[in-house]
Amino acid sequence: MTAYWPMLIEGFLVSLGLLLAIGPQNFYVLRQGLRHRHVGAVTTTTFLSDTLMIALGVLGVGTFFSNYPVIAYWLGWGGVAFLTWFALKSLKAAMNPDALTDERIDASAGDAAGGTVRVAVLHALAFAWLNPWAYVDTMVLIGGVSVKYETDTARYAFMVGATIASAVWFYSVGYGAKRAAPLFKKPVTWRILDGIITIIMLGVAALLVRHQLTL
Repeated sequence: MTAYWPMLIEGFLVSLGLLLAIGPQNFYVLRQGLRHRHVGAVTTTTFLSDTLMIALGVLGVGTFFSNYPVIAYWLGWGGVAFLTWFALKSLKAAMNPDALTDERIDASAGDAAGGTVRVAVLHALAFAWLNPWAYVDTMVLIGGVSVKYETDTARYAFMVGATIASAVWFYSVGYGAKRAAPLFKKPVTWRILDGIITIIMLGVAALLVRHQLTL
């Protein structure tokens, strides 16, 4: 089992790095957490949706491309390009940090206030499954990075790591929103967060480059 720790850790870091870049889905979970509105239902729905997408990416896309080495090879270099772009984007954001405001949360999450549990869950599903970037992050990027592992067991370990990161992130955002909100109103917090994303993405890109050069 210890032989698969590197795959699990890499899956965790890739997934966490993508999740840290806060988008509409994260803003919705954050908004519900700040207002203490159906936090458990919303975070669980979001986490399960993300887990399913990760599984589809690793087991579907990853397995498919593992059977086509040429396509997997170029997909790997595409992953390197995407990770590098993502890192540079995060570095730029770190140099010009933003701040979290109620207006920014409302503008990003829209009017999905979630008056009832059913409405809140439906909104969480919409933010998960109608967000094209969610497919890029999970099915394309996470699935693409997983193709470098030659065995199903290694890919499973990578998938478990990515899933753990999703659970940690969404439940932390949902239940820790009230306590963490003051921190994210300070630009320095965003500077640190984007700096961490930059390091994670460049590190994963370097590992993927090393793997690509051995093919």
